[in-house]
Amino acid sequence: MDAQETTPLYLQIAAQLAELVRNGTLARGEKMPSVRELARQRGVAQSTVVQAYHWLEDARLITARPRSGFFVASRPVNLPEPTIPRPLRRPREVSVDWLGQRIMGHAQPVDMVSFSSGTPGPDMLNPDRVRRAVVRAVQRNRQLLCTYPTSAGHPEARRALARYAVGLGCSLDPENILITGGCMDSIALCLRAATQPGDVVALESPTHFSFLEVLQGLHLKALEIPTHPRHGISLDALQLALDTQPVKALMVVPTLSNPLGSCMPQPERRRLAQMASRHGMAVIEDAIYNDLAESDEMRRTVKSYDTTGHVMLCDSFSKTLAPGLRLGWVEAGRWTEQLRSIKDMQAGGQSAVLELALADLINQSGHAAAMRQLRAAAAARLDGVRHIIGAHFPSGTRVSDPPGGMLLWVELPRALDSVQLHEACLAKNILVAPGTVFSASGRFRNCLRIGVGSDWTPSHLQALRTVGDMACCLLASTGRKAA
Repeated sequence: MDAQETTPLYLQIAAQLAELVRNGTLARGEKMPSVRELARQRGVAQSTVVQAYHWLEDARLITARPRSGFFVASRPVNLPEPTIPRPLRRPREVSVDWLGQRIMGHAQPVDMVSFSSGTPGPDMLNPDRVRRAVVRAVQRNRQLLCTYPTSAGHPEARRALARYAVGLGCSLDPENILITGGCMDSIALCLRAATQPGDVVALESPTHFSFLEVLQGLHLKALEIPTHPRHGISLDALQLALDTQPVKALMVVPTLSNPLGSCMPQPERRRLAQMASRHGMAVIEDAIYNDLAESDEMRRTVKSYDTTGHVMLCDSFSKTLAPGLRLGWVEAGRWTEQLRSIKDMQAGGQSAVLELALADLINQSGHAAAMRQLRAAAAARLDGVRHIIGAHFPSGTRVSDPPGGMLLWVELPRALDSVQLHEACLAKNILVAPGTVFSASGRFRNCLRIGVGSDWTPSHLQALRTVGDMACCLLASTGRKAA
């Protein structure tokens, strides 16, 4: 008897679909046919398709989204993920060195092949869509070009942001939303409102380089909390820190953290909001990457669980719409009035015309489709980069597998010095970011952050192969020296 005839029909269908997922015909994030549609196509009962889909779910090839259907999941991890860092027992003074400034700064030679950016370039965004929104805003509100903007932001734009925040799980009063000059501007305002120089601020480890910059500028101490490459910051380690250290605030990116790309499970987000309330700690939540997450569930914020005003939500659209607008926003909970006063004194308002252009963009019916296209483009880049890392980087290399975003965290064999690799790459006009710039303690010396943003060209893929080959050579050289 033919083996095909002895295999249950649902397993035959599941095996065929699994092959389409594994070879990329069905791309990650793509919606699967509905149960009814697939049953009609295959001439089988709907219960047979349900069994096949459940098998694919168990194999982690597809995921079910409530009221939306089934979607192709992130491909099975074929590279080991990075390890979890050891806890640090005491806060540290922050001193950002020249290396981070060189890597994260914008003054780079035009012929440099850079992997330092996690911001989409114009080829992934839609400059014409932004231009049309700006033109409409000017035409309809030209009088605003000749008046000073309000410090909090135009009321219509704040109402649009409150509607947008519903997608983050939040019900916000537009009166409590302040429009800022970007997400980092929002975060700096929150720190100024909730802390004093010398206070201890907890943050993920590894963490975003700009977080370290702002802590240094405000003379705050950093306490790094171990962070899992998939599940985010360890709340058990944070609890220990709260029990032993005078932590005044926490800076956290629960969705697609920078640089790991981790996403906190929703129960942990609820738990974090409860911890903040119990300890009177300000949680400064950076939601800048939420729209790049593959599933709606990952976009729900810690703020959505906040009942006491201890979570301060910061966001912008520089990673999804238009970095050039330089607009962000913040809802600061119980610190709203302090933050409003600080903003009045230090900056005033942004351009009301640009605020209204932003409101137009996020109100458009096509905005959700634009985000889906952006996520698909970013996922394709990440898949290509992971493939090259698996083929060209040294044996034992570990790589993050984020469910979205534009960043990968690469953990090289321990004998490899990523600062040395950075310098060798720089001599070939290739810019990679060594892990040391993502920690106040100088840790992660065998790690790299790879960004797939900015102006991406075929030369980037060849340059990444070169980075891998150079890493192999450096590792071999290290072994010879040790011998």
